Amino acid sequence: MAQSIAILVGTITGTAEIVAEDVAPVLEGAGYEVEILDMDGLGPDVMFMSDLVLICTSTYGQGDVPDNAMDLHDALNEQRPDLSNLRYGVIGLGDSTYADTYNQGGARFDELLQELGAKRVGDVMRHNASSDELPEEAGVAWAKEWVELLAK
Repeated sequence: MAQSIAILVGTITGTAEIVAEDVAPVLEGAGYEVEILDMDGLGPDVMFMSDLVLICTSTYGQGDVPDNAMDLHDALNEQRPDLSNLRYGVIGLGDSTYADTYNQGGARFDELLQELGAKRVGDVMRHNASSDELPEEAGVAWAKEWVELLAK
């Protein structure tokens, strides 16, 4: 049976959703079953529904996770579930013109998941909105490398 990956999307403007939709076929092409889920209304149990989790999130305000991701982030922080059996990746979207808070949405999820025992596969992707690279193209390139790391 194919391993499953839940792509959890934290977004305000929809960019993270576009990235997730472009990344999904790369993961499916590598043999994974992929489900894209908006973080709205999700609880910590979502971390146990798939073999792998891919956080795809923007950064908002003063380095916060987007509004639709706030409840999930807070619930994980409060309930502290044991995620030692979870492998995950992070696609972070940010803008380096906000140097103090650049890409903190993804970083906050990364730090929390590690605190809860989850194992990150590969590096956190940190897209910069001030660069010429489209976030979905960066995401696809990152995902191609990520599936190779997952296979090891």
